[in-house]
Amino acid sequence: MALLMMSLDGTIVATALPALQRGLGTTVNWAGWTLTAYSFGFVVMLPLSGMLSGRYGRRRVFLGSVVTFTAASLFCGLADNIFALIALRALQAAGGAGFTPSATGIIVDHFGDARDRAVSLFGSIFPIGAMIGPIFGGLFVTYWSWRGVFFVNLPIGAAILVLVLRYIPRDPPLAKSAAPKMDMAGMVLLGIGLLASMVAVSSLGAEKAGPWSAAFVVPLIIASVTLWLFFRHIKRAANPFMIPRLIYGSKFGPVNLLNAIYGGFSMGAMALIPVYAENRYGLGALDSGTLLVAQGIATVLLSVTTALVLRRTGYRLPLYVGGTVIAAGMFLLARAPAFGLSPYTWLASSAFLVGLGSGTINPASRIAGLQLAPEQSSSLAALRSLFLQAGSIVAISIATAILAVSGMPGAVQASMYATLAVLLIVMLPVIAKIPEHRGSW
Repeated sequence: MALLMMSLDGTIVATALPALQRGLGTTVNWAGWTLTAYSFGFVVMLPLSGMLSGRYGRRRVFLGSVVTFTAASLFCGLADNIFALIALRALQAAGGAGFTPSATGIIVDHFGDARDRAVSLFGSIFPIGAMIGPIFGGLFVTYWSWRGVFFVNLPIGAAILVLVLRYIPRDPPLAKSAAPKMDMAGMVLLGIGLLASMVAVSSLGAEKAGPWSAAFVVPLIIASVTLWLFFRHIKRAANPFMIPRLIYGSKFGPVNLLNAIYGGFSMGAMALIPVYAENRYGLGALDSGTLLVAQGIATVLLSVTTALVLRRTGYRLPLYVGGTVIAAGMFLLARAPAFGLSPYTWLASSAFLVGLGSGTINPASRIAGLQLAPEQSSSLAALRSLFLQAGSIVAISIATAILAVSGMPGAVQASMYATLAVLLIVMLPVIAKIPEHRGSW
């Protein structure tokens, strides 16, 4: 239910972007920041939540995450200006960042030899939120208000709290001496670097801004310096915010790169489909919001199926097949409807194809790194989500910045989908570097 609530907010807000933009009297660039800030909060807090899960216990972190996410959702719905909403979206994501690491650790701790399948099936719930989010978003925008996309989390969060207290086992006593010191310097450097990067990209969407303007160059320099200092810091720190080996080690690096490109880029591109449907084909909020239902259904079906056969197929085959299918779906999204199909049917069919590919990739990309170091399950789950969100940040930030200055946003967004399809094909050789494995672990 927590993962459902978290994924719900990834797509439900995308559906409400045009209404949110009008309701708060802001630009499409700033409205897009409600998605980017959500991803930013995840990226900064995910490694910390993985560390906190090991330090204070999975259940405690899970409970705290639910409370933070639910409270932030309430205040998001009450926000009266775009800047307050952006800040609250980052806080909301900071709460949601604790869900996956703590829950993955709980599953690894309690499911024994079945943990590989349990983790894969647990992750297959995520697309359900992405599937029903646009439906709720379209309904709220059409019949109520964009504020409903945040208020919907309140009853879900309350139910989760009750169920956690009743059913999830208490954390075992933790030895205080084993708790590492918090790497505040690493957290600050990463946060500044990511925020400066997002400001630089977003500035390109402002009027009279360009690649040589101070609004772009200054934050870009800040981002480059602080991110360089961050990687230098984690190599030297005794207890780094992120363990370097888990980020770019010979086995973990390809897994993280694959998650950023095939997971994050695709996730960001699909989150903007409702905007694409409105800009290019003039579809209403309710119709455009339901487009991702097909993708969600396909992703859930293929995630469950692939999780059950992954011990036989190994990791690379599903990754090759899924990556190719996602690229094909992106190509179709970029094309105009064919075979006499309506724009809605064409977009829904293309999204369904992307969902088939995503569902095929998800279990393998989730387990490929985890099985290398199960004792680091919370940290690895956090890193996987981090690279997914980082890829989503890049995709959404660049897309909204370009769309903000475009006179033909529908045609430009179509070109973006075509470009992403080419990138996905070009990056397929990376899969050969993914550690292969068959059987349980």
